[in-house]
This record gives sequence, C-alpha cells and structure tokens, in this order.
Amino acid sequence: MIRFVVRRVLEAIPLLLGIAVLSFIFMQLAPGGPDTLFAKNGRMTPEQLANIRRSMGLDRPMHEQLIAWLLNILRGDLGLSYSQFRPVSTVIWEVFPNTVLLMAAGLLISLVCALVFGILAARRPYGFFDNITSFVSYFGLAMPVFWFGLMLQLLFAVRLGWLPSAGMHSPEGGGFLDLLRHLALPAFTIAIGSIAGWSRYVRSSTVEQLEQDYVRSARSKGLSERRVMMGHVLRNSLIPLVTVVGIDVPLYLTGAVLTETVFSWPGMGRLFFDALTVRDYPILMGTLVLGALLIILGNLVADLIYGLLDPRIGYA
Repeated sequence: MIRFVVRRVLEAIPLLLGIAVLSFIFMQLAPGGPDTLFAKNGRMTPEQLANIRRSMGLDRPMHEQLIAWLLNILRGDLGLSYSQFRPVSTVIWEVFPNTVLLMAAGLLISLVCALVFGILAARRPYGFFDNITSFVSYFGLAMPVFWFGLMLQLLFAVRLGWLPSAGMHSPEGGGFLDLLRHLALPAFTIAIGSIAGWSRYVRSSTVEQLEQDYVRSARSKGLSERRVMMGHVLRNSLIPLVTVVGIDVPLYLTGAVLTETVFSWPGMGRLFFDALTVRDYPILMGTLVLGALLIILGNLVADLIYGLLDPRIGYA
C-alpha cells in the first residue's frame, strides 16, 4: 500500500504543476488586471500606477512572473491579496475549515440518504417506492443548486422561520446548536445532487448483488434478511459507490461556490466569488491550486477505500 500511495503522490506532482501553470496563464490572459483596481481611483497619477505595477512585479515578462510564483508556492507563499492587502495563504486558511465543514456535512447527508433510499428501492425493484425515488432522483439531478437553495430559504427561513437564511453564526452569538441550524440548509443544498445520483447507483448495485449465488446461499442457511443485507450485500454494494464518490468530489467544490454565495457561508467558494468580482488574481489562483490538491487527495482516498472494501483489488 505504501508503494501505491508514493506512486500516486509522485504522479500527482506534474498534474498539480500543470493545473498551477494553466491557472496562472488563464488569469494573465483575462481582461483587465489588478492594476485596474487602482486605476479606478482617479487621484492616482500614472507614476503611482507604474510604481504599483513595479512593486507587484507586473512589469516583468509573463514567464518570469510564472517562475517566481511557482517558487513562492513551494515556500508556501501564495502572494499578497490585491483587495485585502494580506497574505493569500492567511486569507484562505481563515475560511478553509468552513468549507471543509460544509463539504463533510454534505457528504455525510448524501451517503446516509443515498444508502437508505437505494437499499429500500432495491428491496422491491419497480415497486411504488422505487418509482417514487426514481422520479425524485431525476428531478434532483436536473434541478439547479442555487434555485434549490433559494427555495429552501423561502420555505424554512422566510415562510416557516425554522432555520436561519444565511451566515454561519447568529449576530447575538451561539454555540454548537446554532452552528448546526445555520449549516442545515447549505449542507442539504450541496448534497441534493449527490443524493439523487448516488441513490440510483446504490439501488442498481444492490439489485445486482441480490441476484448473486452467495445471497441465495446465505438465505438458505437461515440468515435473517437484515443480516443478509447488512453483512453481505451492503459491503459489495458500496464498491461502485466509492468510485462515484471519488469522481464527484470536484462537484462539491464547484457547488460550494454557488451554495456559499446563496447562503453567505464564509468559505472558499464565497471567497472565490468575491475575489472574482474584484479581480483579485492571487486569491483566485490560490483557491484553484488548493481545490485541485483537495480533488487529488479525494481520489487517492477513494482508491484506498476501494481496495479495502474489495480484497481482489491489489495496490500494484
């Protein structure tokens, strides 16, 4: 396993480097630039703008800027935010735990709901519950995340008043329960697409496993249906789901941008959106590189779990 992990990490290095280079090039080719933020200030003279460009290194050729930026990344320096005038690493790490919390809550909700709905639907294929979950799943896959979030806000925050509509904490402060109340709507919003898709994977995999000989053998030995499902079928049904979860991890990062913006959740997605509106390129490139790193790590963890669930898979 150690050799497998080392090999995957070494394979990820050029991939991460390529993503960093492409992110830098795209930001350089984007219209406008950080100096335009200061140029909007009519009181600045051309000499002052030239000094700002020189201090930022924007007057250097693009390849020199790229090399300097990559070397700074290796030292853990992501640059200085153009809009906040603070180190990008500091700005990102302030909101990074909030995004991890949101993603973890969304993953937990998705996995629990997908397993419950998928297994119940597989117990009686093409029955009433299976048809209902199929319809709801297709609706969930087709529904825009931001629209679903707005509908949840309208129902549970505005009409019913059960949950807060935005933010992470109440103005008057609060403890763990207050955090959970603020987390409920954005976590369910970011999870809805995964619940819809993953439940169908679980359902199909479970139906396939229930037709295998080992299930008939277990039932013939007198094992209860619950023990057959939980002790034999469930583990084999999880194998394809693990692969899908590893592939869908990027969707949580992209979904976080919309979800955190709708619910004013102070995370990386909201930070990325705010940086995009003011053309804060160091923050944009920093969040892209960190997001790519999280995706690579997520796929690595998924491969490891896949091998643990299925002993036939070797860590070659």
